[in-house]
Amino acid sequence: MALELKQIEKVVGRDVHIHPTDLVLEPGSFNILLGTTLAGKTTLMQLMAGLDRPTGGSVHFNGADVTGKRVQDRNVSMVYQQFINYPNFSVFENIASPLRVAKLPETEIKRRVGEIAELLKLSAMLDRKPSELSGGQQQRTAMARALVKDSDLVLLDEPLANLDFKLREELREELPKLFGDRDCVVVYATTEPTEALLLGGYTATMHEGRVTQFGPTGAIYRNPKDVISARVFSEPPINTAWVVKEGDRVALGNVAAWPAPDVLAGKPDGRYQIGLRPHHVLPLRADAADVPVAGEVLVTELSGSESVVHFKVGNETWVSLAHGIHAFDVGETAELFADMRHAFYFAPDGGLLAA
Repeated sequence: MALELKQIEKVVGRDVHIHPTDLVLEPGSFNILLGTTLAGKTTLMQLMAGLDRPTGGSVHFNGADVTGKRVQDRNVSMVYQQFINYPNFSVFENIASPLRVAKLPETEIKRRVGEIAELLKLSAMLDRKPSELSGGQQQRTAMARALVKDSDLVLLDEPLANLDFKLREELREELPKLFGDRDCVVVYATTEPTEALLLGGYTATMHEGRVTQFGPTGAIYRNPKDVISARVFSEPPINTAWVVKEGDRVALGNVAAWPAPDVLAGKPDGRYQIGLRPHHVLPLRADAADVPVAGEVLVTELSGSESVVHFKVGNETWVSLAHGIHAFDVGETAELFADMRHAFYFAPDGGLLAA
């Protein structure tokens, strides 16, 4: 039961919320929409669910055009970051409500509610009302109600944002397993690249209402097809800068220079863009091939296990992310070391260069 979007778009007045988008999500797949706030993730999910009508294009499920079909007539579950529960129902009845609408036998309802309550650590709270729960417990109840239903399409819009750290970690591991044997399409929206990597599956990077890339999550992280996708899939933000290739050398202004990599072999001399993730820019030289990069320190962030340094590189602000404590003074000129073997090289139009 694949979900297919064909040139789907959403325009409100003069504002384009979703640009024409083609996307195919296969049955049994766990799919992630990754992008910053206002990238279009929630709007795209609402179009998938039928909660909003597109201004162009069509939505197909299992080969049938469902664009005009009411959400009530679709087998869809959706969980938002803001939890919604029935205040007069117990936790048990909140979770069981979609199963009662489907007229399932009481024994089956008890079994399903019990299983999902155990997963979401709600078993001891089934007799309580939502008003007697913490915010995190209420969110887990809303999640359980959506997950207990055997839906064809499950949409999860930043569902773990209000949960405590330990439970978020547990659910990130358990959610893909929960759907592993279900023949449904799961779509999970997040602003966090790390969360996308932990969940796995497939990821669609989104930027300003566009899907910039879609594919296996790890493959997109390792091989972003353009500089926009690389920026979406990096936290802290990926370091970018314009460089100049001249012969067999690459120079970043008067800040640094290094041998041209194989990916630039045969490419004409001129300007290119590089991208280098912060964990490849370190306060200490790890290898003789690391390139010294000096710049004015703008911000330092020290935790018990990591050091983050924001510093000026030419006209750009770069970030270094390193294990351990490395103290710098704001305003000083610091020398850090960039492992350019891990740099992405992009053409002037932003597309990734391949060797």
